[in-house]
Amino acid sequence: MISEARARIARFDPELIVLLGPDHYNGFFYDVMPAFCIGVAAHSIGDFGTPAGPLDVPKALAENCAGALLDAGIDIAVSYRMQVDHAFAQPLESLLGGLQACPVIPVFINSVAVPLPRFKRARLLGEALGQWARTLNKRVLFLASGGLSHQPPVPELAHVDATMADYLMGSGRNLSADERDARQKRVIQAAHHFIEDQNCLHPLNPTWDQQFLDTLEQGCLSNLDALGNDELSALAGKSTHEVKTWVCAFAALSAFGPYECEGRYYRPIPEWIAGFAGLGAHPVNSHF
Repeated sequence: MISEARARIARFDPELIVLLGPDHYNGFFYDVMPAFCIGVAAHSIGDFGTPAGPLDVPKALAENCAGALLDAGIDIAVSYRMQVDHAFAQPLESLLGGLQACPVIPVFINSVAVPLPRFKRARLLGEALGQWARTLNKRVLFLASGGLSHQPPVPELAHVDATMADYLMGSGRNLSADERDARQKRVIQAAHHFIEDQNCLHPLNPTWDQQFLDTLEQGCLSNLDALGNDELSALAGKSTHEVKTWVCAFAALSAFGPYECEGRYYRPIPEWIAGFAGLGAHPVNSHF
């Protein structure tokens, strides 16, 4: 699946990537937690074996994008020092070949730190991104990272001690190598337990995942507007909110007209504590 997606991207040969991703308390914390944020400059921390280093963010274009979104009524934050994790680094490495392979505008969508934006806000953000991208006369790739159904052991501010609360407020922003390694080992150990007992965490929900992919394929994005955050958490797990990046990307693509999908793939992977999927799409009138 990855190789096929990489080949489709190579044929398209994007001049710009708008990369939509979540964060896992590696770059965004409760000291200031925006619903949405554009990186005018960004740096990958290199967690879970991903590359560390700067992303190739075109500063003037990212600033222009932020201004256009605000003009369109989207309350977007901006960061001139965005710190991103594997949610951004993995797709760039796996699908493009590296952090510097193509100019990219990173767009963060808060998916774990309540209060969370709802599906409608993510859809409207995507529509505004698409309208802006239409003005560029460039080949723009909308790339979304996150989901599907999953609930790994992510700390929640309302249920942690003072030390962890301080971490979530921002002290976890610059962990030492040993501290980051210990954190990652805890997640890997949780995955081992989940393989043995898939009720020790919120179970994956392949049925919901497939229905979500159907909704994207059918272009019925507004059907998700009525699905509340608590309902989604109960259905598919508290980290499933990451799929709002997918809704945002498909909404952006819809600004170019009707689209058709290809390369659909889905597999529940307990070893990753996640439903894993891929889905490509392009406007019906495009040829590449």
